[in-house]
Amino acid sequence: MSMDIHATHDLNDAHAGHHDHEHHHEESFVSKYVFSMDHKTISRQFLITAVIMAVVGMMMSVMFRLQLAWPHEGFALTNFILGDKWAPKGVLDPNMYMALVTLHGTIMVFMVLTGGLSGTFSNLLIPYQVGARDMASGFLNMLSYWFFFASSMVMLLSCFIESGPASGGWTVYPPLSAVAEFMPGSGLGMTMWLVSMSLFIVSSLLGGLNYIITVINFRTKGMSMTRLPLTIWAFFITAILGVLSFPVLFSAALLLIFDRSFGTSFYLSDIIVNGAPLEQTGGSPILYQHLFWFLGHPEVYIILLPALGLASEIISVNSRKPIFGYRAMIGSMLAIGFLSFIVWGHHMFITGMNPFLGSVFVFTTLLIAIPSAVKAFNYITTLWKGNIQFTPAMLFAVGLVSTFISGGVTGIILADSALDIPIHDTYFVVAHFHIVMGLSAILGMIGGVYHWFPKLFLRKMNKTMGYIHFWITFVCAYGVFFPMHFLGLAGVPRRYYTNSEVPMFDNLMDINVLITCFAILAALGQVLFLFNFFYSMFRGEKSEQNPYNANTLEWTTPMKHTHGNWPGALPVVHRWPYDYSKPGEEADFIPQTVPLRPGEVDGGGHH
Repeated sequence: MSMDIHATHDLNDAHAGHHDHEHHHEESFVSKYVFSMDHKTISRQFLITAVIMAVVGMMMSVMFRLQLAWPHEGFALTNFILGDKWAPKGVLDPNMYMALVTLHGTIMVFMVLTGGLSGTFSNLLIPYQVGARDMASGFLNMLSYWFFFASSMVMLLSCFIESGPASGGWTVYPPLSAVAEFMPGSGLGMTMWLVSMSLFIVSSLLGGLNYIITVINFRTKGMSMTRLPLTIWAFFITAILGVLSFPVLFSAALLLIFDRSFGTSFYLSDIIVNGAPLEQTGGSPILYQHLFWFLGHPEVYIILLPALGLASEIISVNSRKPIFGYRAMIGSMLAIGFLSFIVWGHHMFITGMNPFLGSVFVFTTLLIAIPSAVKAFNYITTLWKGNIQFTPAMLFAVGLVSTFISGGVTGIILADSALDIPIHDTYFVVAHFHIVMGLSAILGMIGGVYHWFPKLFLRKMNKTMGYIHFWITFVCAYGVFFPMHFLGLAGVPRRYYTNSEVPMFDNLMDINVLITCFAILAALGQVLFLFNFFYSMFRGEKSEQNPYNANTLEWTTPMKHTHGNWPGALPVVHRWPYDYSKPGEEADFIPQTVPLRPGEVDGGGHH
């Protein structure tokens, strides 16, 4: 914080001369599109990589859903993708089933919803919305993307090795993941998983440090912290969570690499392999769980907060109303960020932890419901009596509010250790976190793509396709995950290759068929989005400068890709970003660059 805002403003303007000078010579294809240091290009790189990874993760889920609905039946699709080794006659091999579940979880949680969501929108919006020429360090920003790309490639390449990819569940608990003899997926595939995750953590840390420094030091003149859009607050808090928690996952992965390859025993003790005791003793697999979930729970909010930030902006703009409770929204995000570090034990109620310690984690976990409810009520109150514009982005943002609430309610059940123990590791848990984390974040991310597409690619996406895409996605997503609650309450365990061996689950097979039908429909619905996305990128209707009549600074930049974002001087900010439908004003929006009139107070309480 040592550099004050005016000094930074001068620094930014010093950059301006450099950028104007740079603008005259033509960049090569490689420096413009491959090793670019421009935040806008890097955000597009993150987005397109994440979209491709999302397609891979979705296809994996369709393949294992087919196995769950119709166990032991052959499917030409499965055989075509996986070949005779992993799907003889189209019947999924049990080892490959576990690998698909593992990689689906890893790709969606890390590559799509952490790298894709934060990487795309933090990069696009932080410099734009704080009024900076670019990120604090363009070089670190470029490195962040290429580490992410390398991580994604290593994860994908692990699918093509002889012993198959990692298959210990996305949490890769030892000792299953630590001893190569236990299953094919604990061999080279697991090593590649650990290498991929290490690269990913480096990417996240480089990106996170850059985001934090840019928000603190590179805000334009007049842009105080309480004039920042809620999107920037969300990315800022998310980056802090990542910088504090990802190193812990790195240590967990590093110790697991040591146990696997160098004969240490951080996680191993008293294990019999092929009738002979393992030499490594004295470790504890519970240590791994503590390290993993110390990242794992903040990770939920690293995924969720950016989506909630995007929703705040989209809902306010499309309600034509100021966001309700601006400072309460900031406070609730800070509270969620703080509390997320002291709740990791709720993933571990059945590890034999002291019941008193369990009760502490129950208490802290239930506390998170309070700031989460503040956010939900503030969204609903912003919508209340608003002049709502139902753009596709708005539908996805309202869909996020729905899944955030319905998924959060089941979280209250799982937070209570007495209720959690009987339904731990059942489909109830799968239903809960897919709705509250997976669905909310995906809906927020897609809403963000529709809303900021004009800033990403200077064109608009097709609205009609957007509406159809929303309704297919929203209905099918609930169709997939809502029935899972009933499977979980009936005791069906997660990650099982088939439940047909257990007679008590026979009458639940129809639910699995229903879920799989919805999953296939949902996957087909995303084809429409992919077409709309790639077609609009090149052939979409050209966008005007401020298509939504929004107040934030990104809509004051010219509709062409320029270095330095603003030609000439940087904008000066005079008011908060949510002056919509202000009484006594002619227009229903007042951009942040419009000076306050004498005696006027903006909604943020600034004079």
